[in-house]
Amino acid sequence: MDRDFNSTVSWGAILAGSVTAAAVTLLITAFAVGGGLALVSPWQGEGLSASATGWAAGVALIAMAVIASTVGGYITGRLRHGWDDVHSDERYFRDTAHGLVTWAFATVLTVTVLAGAGTHLLAAASAGSIPAAGAGAAQAASSGGLGDLYVDRLLRTETPGAAAPNAPAGASSPAQGTDQAATRAELLRILGPSMTRNGTVAQNDRAYAARVVAARTGLSQAEAEKRVDETVAQAKEAADKARRAAMKLALWIAASMLAGALASMFGAAEGGRLRNARWYETSAGATTTTIQTGRL
Repeated sequence: MDRDFNSTVSWGAILAGSVTAAAVTLLITAFAVGGGLALVSPWQGEGLSASATGWAAGVALIAMAVIASTVGGYITGRLRHGWDDVHSDERYFRDTAHGLVTWAFATVLTVTVLAGAGTHLLAAASAGSIPAAGAGAAQAASSGGLGDLYVDRLLRTETPGAAAPNAPAGASSPAQGTDQAATRAELLRILGPSMTRNGTVAQNDRAYAARVVAARTGLSQAEAEKRVDETVAQAKEAADKARRAAMKLALWIAASMLAGALASMFGAAEGGRLRNARWYETSAGATTTTIQTGRL
């Protein structure tokens, strides 16, 4: 029997199973994205809640991994070498190992394809046609981050563009005579520690931020301090929610990867079992034997 036919690793079967698993993953992802958009609605009282959406997305990740990995592992098991002279226990180990390698290669391939597609989509979006007159405004609007939202809340006045109540005479707006960009950057640096885990803002920084807010908005010192405290609390709550959401997503991804690895191993073992069963040859042999016996 040919030596290559009895080799331990069937790289051709692994490659075929990996490509199949990656293709099935991309196919199911497209359906999952469409279904997810159908379930989520920006209108209040419509669509699934945030918690239900998170659970649905996690279950969908696991189901997608199981389906794609099972198909890829089964293809690998059916296409691998026969290993007729190998013990059944050894064949089972090799099949599960082939399924694991198929899952690993398909995972790397899928991540590479998705990362490349995302990079091209972002490049195409950033290079899209933007009118020259509005290019600067579009760039400024897209550069805002989560911290800028809280700075806006700190510096917000009751009437946009109006002079602060306690502003000096002749001042048309709170920003006049000040470096607005430098002030915003300074407030962002003050709020930065509050957005980290167990982060706090020093008392002197809070007092300074309150003085800046009072000078820019016309609020009293007490009202400015209250606004700073409320904004810091909101920033910490938002940062904690983002941390918990990222933690849940990481756990769902880990669970889906583990489920995919097991599904690929079991799929390869089942495909390998059928590969060595030779059920098609047994049926043909039995039919031939029956015909020959009847002729005799």
